[in-house]
Amino acid sequence: MFSKAVSCELLRDVAVSGVVVERQRWILSTMQKYGPELLTMLWRILGNEQDVCDAYQDTFLQIAHFEGGRKPDHVRAYVFRTANNIAVSMLRRRAAEKNRLAGSLAKTQTASSPAMEVDCEYLQETLRMRIARLPEHLRNVVALRDLAELSYAQVGKILGISAGTARVYRCKAIQLLASWMSKEE
Repeated sequence: MFSKAVSCELLRDVAVSGVVVERQRWILSTMQKYGPELLTMLWRILGNEQDVCDAYQDTFLQIAHFEGGRKPDHVRAYVFRTANNIAVSMLRRRAAEKNRLAGSLAKTQTASSPAMEVDCEYLQETLRMRIARLPEHLRNVVALRDLAELSYAQVGKILGISAGTARVYRCKAIQLLASWMSKEE
């Protein structure tokens, strides 16, 4: 985490190297004093170098524009609360964007064609027929595990086998079904 935070130190270095208005020197001293802690907090919240750098920069831009450059009463609290709010806003925007994209993807998938629905029904029926062709011990495990959604321990108890054996039987059944289904294509 420390090595990734080094690139964000460039933000501090650029700000320190420029000419600063005397009444805003407190901003630079705040950046130097709380910068490493702030970067650590932002890394924990965001976990992405670009987002951390953006949040760090936005935090100090907001501090610089706080009531016309006036110094807040409780600088440390203001800096960390501002950074936290910015980071949470970034996470919310990212989640909203992800939900928006997922929603649009779901709409395109639900608007399937009748041919696609027929293909799905055909695939389900073919799979049911293939499961029925499985040897009884494999078919029982698949039915209990995948259709009844029981745990391997429950399947083993019902069939009088161990949970590990139930896993092996299901694995064999899946492999056999996959080979049968691929031959059909």
